[in-house]
Amino acid sequence: MPARRRAEIRKQTRLFSGFFNIDEVIACHERQNGTTSKPERRLVFERGDAAAVLLVNLDTKSVVLVDQFRVPVLIGRRREDAATMDGWMTEAVAGMVELDETPATTAIREALEETGYRIRAPKLIGKFFSSPGASSERIFLYYCEVRDADRLGKGGGLEDEDVKIVQMPLNDLFERLANGLIEDAKLAIGGYWLKDHIKHK
Repeated sequence: MPARRRAEIRKQTRLFSGFFNIDEVIACHERQNGTTSKPERRLVFERGDAAAVLLVNLDTKSVVLVDQFRVPVLIGRRREDAATMDGWMTEAVAGMVELDETPATTAIREALEETGYRIRAPKLIGKFFSSPGASSERIFLYYCEVRDADRLGKGGGLEDEDVKIVQMPLNDLFERLANGLIEDAKLAIGGYWLKDHIKHK
């Protein structure tokens, strides 16, 4: 890893505050040649942190995923097909980290809310920025194994959510990865980690 240089935030202003926030940031940094850059204006999508969990059911040898409608997915896909109505995404369980939570407790809460599975002691696969050129969001990705007996509820998310639970056989997941058919970055990263984890067991 390259050595880290100096960076300074000169000014940070909240331009929009809602479910998500947008900040205007004036920052400068030490360049590779040792000089200091001019102050640069950037807009930052301030979402906070999120936690996700790759949930594997050992009894069914499948990964437990959720399928739900996402407006940004619909917009993105319409760049290729303006007439598409497909805004659904099959993805790893995930949610935003609340102020009183750690990422691990968020993963536990979201797994129960979205899938009905009670999980304990999720293992951290890694943390990563979702889109570092625009967003400050970090995703903490966990792994956890469950059995059928760990399902305590029906899942489906909160009352205003429309979440479908998907049990994808592990072989199907690995085949989709090999064919470039996984569109959720959390699931792709977790899937490649799982494939290597199983290989070395």
